[in-house]
Amino acid sequence: MATITGPLSGDAKNTVAEALQGALVDLIDLALIAKQAHWNLIGAHFRPIHLQLDELTSMARAHMDTIAERTVAIGVNPDGRVATVARTTKLPQLEGNWLDDGKVVATMTDVLGMVSKRMHERVRATDEPDPVSQDLLISVAQDIDKQHWMFQAQG
Repeated sequence: MATITGPLSGDAKNTVAEALQGALVDLIDLALIAKQAHWNLIGAHFRPIHLQLDELTSMARAHMDTIAERTVAIGVNPDGRVATVARTTKLPQLEGNWLDDGKVVATMTDVLGMVSKRMHERVRATDEPDPVSQDLLISVAQDIDKQHWMFQAQG
């Protein structure tokens, strides 16, 4: 059986693996939350928010693949299984019914603020052990911050 080795070892590998796995879980759950809101959205501002939720989902999905592939490149298995995401997510979950557009904007603003804070923490944590992973996390943080601003502007 082949094994994947990477450029990191010891504490550096563990620190970066933890940051990347946390980012992966946040991005997977963010995409799921955005889709849940997208499907159940109602209200006077349905159309622009519906489209923005699709943009957010696409962005999260693109970044989750990049983050998972970087995790493999450092020699660690990414874990995006549903059970892992459900057990380890720190994001609040939406209700299972129709969601008023104002409530969706407020919820997405809060969720994106939480994800942004954690992404910035991960950027700082990976500064020394792995600038390559840090660069990827910076890109994620930049896009999360943009989406946060765009949802905030609607509230």
